Amino acid sequence: MAVSVLPDPGVISFARGVPSPDMFPLELLAACAEQAVREDGRVALNYGPAAGYAPLQAWVAEQHGVAPERVLLTPGSLIGLNLVVRRLCPGREALVEAPTYDRMLHALADAGGTAVPVPRGEDGLDLDRLTEVARRRPALLYVLPTFHNPTGRTLDEAQRRALVEVAVAHDLPVFEDDPYGLVRIDGEPQPRISTLLREAGRDDLAMFAASFSKTVAPGLRVGFLVLPEHLVGDLSTAISRTYVSPPMLPQAQLYAFLAGGHLEPHLADLGRFLRPRRDALIAALEGLGDGVRFTRPGGGYFLWLELAEHVDAAELEQRARAAGVTFVPGAGFYAGEPRRSTARLAFSFSTVEEIREGAARLVELIRTAP
Repeated sequence: MAVSVLPDPGVISFARGVPSPDMFPLELLAACAEQAVREDGRVALNYGPAAGYAPLQAWVAEQHGVAPERVLLTPGSLIGLNLVVRRLCPGREALVEAPTYDRMLHALADAGGTAVPVPRGEDGLDLDRLTEVARRRPALLYVLPTFHNPTGRTLDEAQRRALVEVAVAHDLPVFEDDPYGLVRIDGEPQPRISTLLREAGRDDLAMFAASFSKTVAPGLRVGFLVLPEHLVGDLSTAISRTYVSPPMLPQAQLYAFLAGGHLEPHLADLGRFLRPRRDALIAALEGLGDGVRFTRPGGGYFLWLELAEHVDAAELEQRARAAGVTFVPGAGFYAGEPRRSTARLAFSFSTVEEIREGAARLVELIRTAP
């Protein structure tokens, strides 16, 4: 039997942001794969250009209001992030949220860049700190504005506009990473930061990355970058030197899915699937009372837990693992001084019943933490 990166049997996992296999539109994707081969197999089964499958490139460009030439399709969005970091950040500072996506920290370290943290909480980014470090002419600001990984928080429109004002005032390029933005459970969409920069006449500062891994299926390995014109040539060359051809067939398969009008109904299904899982986790955590805080995400896969300051989440995770529950301690999501009493909990994989049981075990362990 084929296997994938799933939790160990008998373990209730709040760890990796892995979608449940029940989230995949299997029959539709099977039909779209056949359609891609039958209708455009002579292209989809061959080597392709660095930018990827042209119809999908054009579809993404239309969604973002840019020319197709500004879109580069990549085998997942992390490859796109690494390409940008390697191009812009060696020997330079890059601003990151505290906390932030841990693989951005790894990418910066591998590229010889320096991560400079900017605190982010319920009120958004610390704009005073952002302004202070923006004056140092960093390579970019890396931000996950919607259903943030790891916290699940979303910047509202006022917070986004304030961020854009700082970026424009200090010529600060903004890398907007948005893999979860369409995975909405409730609430209203907010304007993209890249759109706000364009409206401010600073399209040259806007970089956008996303993936279809969380919205359709990670096994397709389809992500994309929307770039300012001055970066497209260099990154296209970097792609050509990194791999011989993009995976054209899954890109053609995904295009058939999108062009067939299947995305919006599928996103609605995802919201209905994830809502009871998120709500079950929140309901369990509400029993912890004072001294413990947690986010209430409007979408995405993650919830952020802030424990009493004396609690070491890494030690708690070891005790939880022994009780058949896993999660990710929060310290690894920080550049600089970490907050060791934090944790990221994913609610995308387990069933509602498993979440209730796993959260009950975790709550008991938190209550008895030394």
